[in-house]
Amino acid sequence: MILLISDLHLEEERPDITRAFLDLLHGRARGAQALYILGDFFEAWIGDDGMTPFQRSICSALRELSDSGTQLFLMHGNRDFLIGKAFCKAAGATLLKDPSVVQMYGEPVLLMHGDSLCTRDLGYMKLRRILRNPIVLFILRHLPLRTRHKLARKLRSESRAQTRMKANDIVDVTPEEVPRVMQQLGVRTLVHGHTHRPAIHKLQIGEQAAKRIVLGGIGTSRVGRCRWMSKGFNWRRLTSSTRSWRCLAPDLQTTRSKCGSGLARECGASVT
Repeated sequence: MILLISDLHLEEERPDITRAFLDLLHGRARGAQALYILGDFFEAWIGDDGMTPFQRSICSALRELSDSGTQLFLMHGNRDFLIGKAFCKAAGATLLKDPSVVQMYGEPVLLMHGDSLCTRDLGYMKLRRILRNPIVLFILRHLPLRTRHKLARKLRSESRAQTRMKANDIVDVTPEEVPRVMQQLGVRTLVHGHTHRPAIHKLQIGEQAAKRIVLGGIGTSRVGRCRWMSKGFNWRRLTSSTRSWRCLAPDLQTTRSKCGSGLARECGASVT
């Protein structure tokens, strides 16, 4: 059993999300083979040397899970791309490249955060190329903490303002980019987050049927954990309450509610 989650945007101001995540760590995740975190785990991350007490507590909770025998894998998102080796070492996690291909029941599955697929958002893609440049990353990590705090607040504020002004199709993935990347990497299944638009999209890659599974995030109704077994998969809401959202394949029967956050996936997998 493997769990995958995305876009929790953990921060002290959202204790409900934190409680739901910790419930997962102390519950079902203890029996999992691995937990994959596909980006935007934290709302903001200014560097491993700038961890707050809240972030240290999350790191400790991850370490407890790792020490219990569950493997941890972490992928950068657009909000926490400064997470580094020190945090991963302390948490007992392995930092994954974006994109990464894993084997699930003998099928290669592509895992991504998803922001690199939004190629029509030209302004964001330009900023992304700048911020992910190794030289820029080195400079950012060596700026004074106070400067990094100010820069992070500025970038978050500008990002929210610009997103509200952009058309929905601009901030979503580019339809043509998805099959291109999937074909290039030789996969028929893609799982990603970032857009906060959970859905299962059926695709055609050449003559083969394919699918793109979009994980939910905070601010969406379809969020929770998704169990993928050999006969199919279902989604369950990640929440500290007893209410749940559930999606059962293949007929996609649903039960909805308004609580909880974070989408995860349970399956059998290995990294390649």
